[in-house]
Amino acid sequence: MKRLVFVLLALLLSATAFAQRGGRQQLPPPKEAVAPAIPGVVAAGTKIELVKFPVQNPEGPIGLTDGSGIIFTERGSADRITKIDANGNTSTFVEKGNLTNGMGWDSRGRLISVQRPRGAERVGVLYPPESVATLVDSFEGKPFNALNDLVVTTKDGVYFTDSEGVYFLPPGGPASAVKRVISDIENPNGVQLSPDEKTLYANDKDGEYLLAFDVKPDGTLTNRRNFGKYKSVTVPGHKDPLLAEDNGADGLAVDSAGRVYVATNLGVEVFGPRGEYLGAIPIGIWGGEQNMLSKPANLTFSGPDKKTLYTVGSGAVYRVQLLAQGLPGRRK
Repeated sequence: MKRLVFVLLALLLSATAFAQRGGRQQLPPPKEAVAPAIPGVVAAGTKIELVKFPVQNPEGPIGLTDGSGIIFTERGSADRITKIDANGNTSTFVEKGNLTNGMGWDSRGRLISVQRPRGAERVGVLYPPESVATLVDSFEGKPFNALNDLVVTTKDGVYFTDSEGVYFLPPGGPASAVKRVISDIENPNGVQLSPDEKTLYANDKDGEYLLAFDVKPDGTLTNRRNFGKYKSVTVPGHKDPLLAEDNGADGLAVDSAGRVYVATNLGVEVFGPRGEYLGAIPIGIWGGEQNMLSKPANLTFSGPDKKTLYTVGSGAVYRVQLLAQGLPGRRK
């Protein structure tokens, strides 16, 4: 059984690499999946629609502020921010993406992102053009390493992650005000806030649990706890780091009822407001006898009623209509 899992994941990663790098072999689009019933979240049999395939190493999706679609980063040779409207039409939103990963809107309509040019990683304003700026590019005199995700608070504070932990840049604060607020997660990834912004969630790609922390008035965090246990497939102890990353916990989203949505190797795992496991939405299935799952990297709510969940990953963009609704006032 373990050998079969190794083989399936190796094939999936190989297919993903071709799709993300725009390889010479053009893979057929993955087959669309359907959702199981998750009460209050999604109706049984709801189609997970393949919107775009292939795209280059997609990440960091975020809904447009008017609900008309999403933008996401293509981190391959294109290095751009791409827009998809409600009809599935694509266009370039920002021509130079600075190898952006996670993104978020602030209250001024600026697009804040974690940017990963080699030797110059930073958190900064990527759009509009007249507002482009670096907000912070180091901590305690050392450059960031492998910046990954961020979430912007309603007051414009920014939580963001790199391989060393989770950081907080206070609203309007100078770069020198940045604080490392979590340093004991071995492999931090996605971050998200609860609807009332009193709880911060962080994914631990090497752990068994989605983690939660209480947010203090100054933005620092306390009361670390295991929030929800991932159900995604694991391949422990494998020498290939891509196979050993194992749970695949990456991007996060929350809905208006406080449920938490996690992009993992299973698809989108959904947890209730108290961490109870509610179910998983499979995203896509690669063809062939293996019927391998298509792994999402990140996700976001959009649409005029914020009931459309978009995911990106494995070289594709998907969307699914939910019963649940994203936060009307949340920009991510």
